[in-house]
Amino acid sequence: MDPIVSRKCWKATEPVHAHVYFSPEAQEEYAALGYDLKANRAAGYFPARAAALGAVPAPVVQATFFNFSALAVAFGMDKAWEIASPAQLVEARLRAVDRALRRMCGDLLDSPDVAEAVELARTACEGCTTEGRPLYAGNASLAWPEAPHLQLFHAITLLREYRGDGHIAALVVEGVTGLEAAVMHVAQGDAWTREPLRKTRGYSTEEWDAALARLRERGWVGDGEAFTDAGRAVRQRIEDRTDELALPAWERLGEEGCRRLRELVRPLSKQIVEAGGLGIR
Repeated sequence: MDPIVSRKCWKATEPVHAHVYFSPEAQEEYAALGYDLKANRAAGYFPARAAALGAVPAPVVQATFFNFSALAVAFGMDKAWEIASPAQLVEARLRAVDRALRRMCGDLLDSPDVAEAVELARTACEGCTTEGRPLYAGNASLAWPEAPHLQLFHAITLLREYRGDGHIAALVVEGVTGLEAAVMHVAQGDAWTREPLRKTRGYSTEEWDAALARLRERGWVGDGEAFTDAGRAVRQRIEDRTDELALPAWERLGEEGCRRLRELVRPLSKQIVEAGGLGIR
């Protein structure tokens, strides 16, 4: 199978997972557990995503999330497991997903297409393995929800975290740190610019500039903050390897199954994006 299939499937399905990081329903559910999101907005992201791993300490969260600073993770995880248990957060996250998807997708969730998409996505998950895939393994240990649209969210979460674990492996092989990965994301010149990414990942200006200098020394970034040809080639190699490492899931589904899954999920993803579910309209 051409590795580009794994990228196409990821792009088509990603909104069905990623909306949970932006939805007001998620913030409401976490606040109801006792997290003060006005004082610590990061508490609405780190503990809820890490909950599938159990009550792990902040360094484990930083290792598996990869491109956030130790300071950002420590702040986001501060007293997290004293406020609520991982099991409570997993349940709150599913409640938020249920509410958010019903708001954004409405009657689409009751379509037979969702049940068909679930069957295909679960088949793809059968191609995943846990070795070296901590975020995938944690989520794979959770019970499957009952409602079809929540099963679809869970399946796409598994596939997404499986891919993400592989992406981190590809970065590590190239000797790229979490901070350098963020700097390279900006160097690519696509969606993110320096200051928003630096601030959300919790790095100081000095730390960012030092990482930029290291990439310049490697010949990957020029005098500005954009890639050189060599840096662009490294970035492409990482992305290609990420696609390859995600392939076992999609090979289990097959070319036609992958095409059909994308076809079935696109209307949901379109609704989510148009409803501002990814923080943009």
